[in-house]
Amino acid sequence: MLNRKLIMYFRMYKVVIIIASLILLLIVLSVVGLRSLESFYRKMTIATMPLQFLMAGIHAAIFVFMYLVFLRGGFAKLDKAPIKGKDVDIRWKDVIGMEAAKQEAWEVVQLVRDRAKLKAIGGKVIKGLLMIGPPGCGKTYLAKAIATEARLPFISMSGSEFVEIFVGVGAARVRKLFKKARNLAFGYDGCVLFIDELDAIGRARSFSFMGGQETNSTQNQLLAELDGLKEKDYNIVVIAATNAPEETLDPALKRPGRFDRMIYVTRPNLEDREKIFKYYLSKVNVSENIDVSRLAKRAVYKTPADIANIVKESALIATRGKKTKIGLEEISEAFERLELGIKHPLTMAAKEKEMTAYHESGHLMVTYLLHPTEDVFKASIVPRRATLGVVYPHPKEELYTHSKDKLLADVRVDLGGYVAEKLKAGVTSSGVSHDFRQAMIVAHNMVWKLGMGDSGLLGDFTVVPKEQLSEDVKKRLNEDTNRIFQKCLKEVEELLTKERAILDRFAKELLVKNELEYDEIEAIFKEYGKGPVKNN
Repeated sequence: MLNRKLIMYFRMYKVVIIIASLILLLIVLSVVGLRSLESFYRKMTIATMPLQFLMAGIHAAIFVFMYLVFLRGGFAKLDKAPIKGKDVDIRWKDVIGMEAAKQEAWEVVQLVRDRAKLKAIGGKVIKGLLMIGPPGCGKTYLAKAIATEARLPFISMSGSEFVEIFVGVGAARVRKLFKKARNLAFGYDGCVLFIDELDAIGRARSFSFMGGQETNSTQNQLLAELDGLKEKDYNIVVIAATNAPEETLDPALKRPGRFDRMIYVTRPNLEDREKIFKYYLSKVNVSENIDVSRLAKRAVYKTPADIANIVKESALIATRGKKTKIGLEEISEAFERLELGIKHPLTMAAKEKEMTAYHESGHLMVTYLLHPTEDVFKASIVPRRATLGVVYPHPKEELYTHSKDKLLADVRVDLGGYVAEKLKAGVTSSGVSHDFRQAMIVAHNMVWKLGMGDSGLLGDFTVVPKEQLSEDVKKRLNEDTNRIFQKCLKEVEELLTKERAILDRFAKELLVKNELEYDEIEAIFKEYGKGPVKNN
């Protein structure tokens, strides 16, 4: 094993070793030569040595520059130091919030560990592993855990580091990276090579002469290197990660023998979010009365990175408030700050503030009473970013498709502010423009893309060029869109007119308190004997 490591180091640093040996030999020969000269010539030689060294240095610098640029790919220099698996030190138990992905990845770890048994039955270790999922879900973390558990050296590189304006540089870097991995695999009996953001070099290749040749050559070299791992039994596991949709990657990357094992690292579910909150809250001083399950329910669709950021932000808020522990108030503010933005004071006229309170009260009531899949966690008339107020809804549970009832409820919620303003003042403000835009997008997609209009027209009409659609079809589709608008508008008007007392109450509470939390909102509805709509 020691001999293999010595050979590995010689392969990796042979140029440095050879140059150092030559320099040492020249020094020895120079000393021997000076001692053989007469005194006068020896002094003259020593006196001219500084100038000779200067000229030699200039010549050497020119030679090295030319050598790197023209013979060694110069700009393709790769400074990626490998890390030993034990030094990565991310254990399997440290990876939380992705149980399904861990189960898939654990098979790879076991295959790498038991490769002798695998060889005995004629099998081969998986060479390519592709992780796909949203950013912040722990793909890099999982790759490091694989290296730690497999006890192999770990090299990490981002796809963007291969991309250069000079043709051939990316391909040269790919060659150098795999050469380093093969040397490490020779010395340590294996290596884990991680390429993050694979989509930077892995998108479907363009065969146009107008451009994209550098990316094409880089990807071609990557494909060749992946195939080269099969020529000899290199124990190298190449792990790649991307946030881009799977269909954007070149099909050649995903064929058998390359990245043929795919792991989908998705956002954590309710149970996983509870574990993640417990993990990060265990690292800070937190109040004993924190309900982690409630936080997990509030964090629907949040990634592990989002949750870590929420806890970190809540610690900063508690520190600024001169508190020794993080409480629910700080965590709630951290949620709002990261999702809605930081509060900024504005001097508003009394009439404008009142209109804002009614506008947000309209959104609040329609969300709570008519929306089947969302709940209201907070309502505020404190300005944030470009808004004067906000109703902060959140999903009651994870949903991966949207029903017609859910989409209609979205339109009703968007129209709630408009109806509330009109009931109070008889006119509306420019504050409804964003709401109208959102409602129109939803209604338009329902009719034009999802076949949810009343006229019976089915299909995705957005894929058909509009000049190929008859005027009659376009008219019927637009009438369906307007019909959804008018129907939702009528339902919201009926609700807010009927429950005008509750609308006035919420507007009044917002004008006094500026913000209402979920418990306060629910208490007011219970006071009037109202409850949220049931999700069928």
